[in-house]
Amino acid sequence: MKFLFIVQGEGRGHFTQAITLEEMLLKNGHEVVEVLVGKSTSRSLPGFFNRSVKAPVKRFLSPNFLPSAQNKRADIGRSVVYNLLQTPAYIKSMIYIKQRIEESGADVVINFYELLTGLTYTFLRPRIPYVCIGHQYLFLHRDFEFPPEQNFSLFLLRLFTRLTSIGSSKRLALSFYRLSDDKRENVTVVPPLLRSEVFSLQPQKGSYIHGYMVNSGYADYITEFNSNHPELQLHFFWDKPDAPDEMKVTDTLSFHTLNDVDFLKYMSGCKAYASTAGFESICEAMYIGKPVMMVPVHIEQDCNAYDAVRAGAGITSDSFDLDELIEFSKNYTPDRSFVYWVNSCERVLLEELEEKKDKHTIFAIPALSNYF
Repeated sequence: MKFLFIVQGEGRGHFTQAITLEEMLLKNGHEVVEVLVGKSTSRSLPGFFNRSVKAPVKRFLSPNFLPSAQNKRADIGRSVVYNLLQTPAYIKSMIYIKQRIEESGADVVINFYELLTGLTYTFLRPRIPYVCIGHQYLFLHRDFEFPPEQNFSLFLLRLFTRLTSIGSSKRLALSFYRLSDDKRENVTVVPPLLRSEVFSLQPQKGSYIHGYMVNSGYADYITEFNSNHPELQLHFFWDKPDAPDEMKVTDTLSFHTLNDVDFLKYMSGCKAYASTAGFESICEAMYIGKPVMMVPVHIEQDCNAYDAVRAGAGITSDSFDLDELIEFSKNYTPDRSFVYWVNSCERVLLEELEEKKDKHTIFAIPALSNYF
């Protein structure tokens, strides 16, 4: 089968998931003909993605969250106004997406939570069926538990998630744990998509804290903590345009640009991991038995963090107060059942993506009424 990927360009997780799935499909005799990636003025395409993905990569302008003035949590109001003003450009992107889908020769499109994919299928109706993959589709599952007292934000999150998947053949929800499928919402629960490099890591309990922050404004917290605890080594990765590969602030604090080889190296040898609650890196830390502290930057990551705490990954915080993480790590015990769940990913995903091939039929596109 021939696949075309469409990848949301926000954060790190969608990129590593796309790399992993491409590797998995190629290994099993399939082909990825093209990868379309949403871009924005506030994010750059990580170098590791271009180096790792095998298929040709093309880009299109896509909606995204804008950070607050302090470059910390996402500014929802600002993001909505900005993206509405960009509507003409996004319509051009949707036309481009449909063109690439129909000219690529793909049998199936895989959507990694890109909003314009759902809107393209809503208004322009490409003939090629598509499947959605992402942790966010678990938010539509009847048994998913949400953090309390954020009803309007959760409504918007679930609406956004539905919009990314209008008309899809199925929603594959990456999850920290097993859940039965939700047929009413067309949600199939599958294990996390972790890169093959994670499985070959030989983790050691080091003496430093490893971290990742999607918004560089949180660097102030890290710098302040370092000034109060100069004895503790800190290695943090950030998504800051034009930053050097490594910015050494003090003898014990370094900021690194996204490089997945280095990222996993530091993950493997750290004492504990601090993150802005992206699903993918939490899973990597859980797999190799590292305690995690999560500092969410928007409602989606609030849900990730709440769910990860329930799954035993670690703790949440409003800021990068690493004292809390150090204290938690003293009594942390990894849940090894998570490892077995992750190890079943290739088998489970291939069964889902290949099931129609054996029947010599193509995916049927459900009626739009099934998605609202």
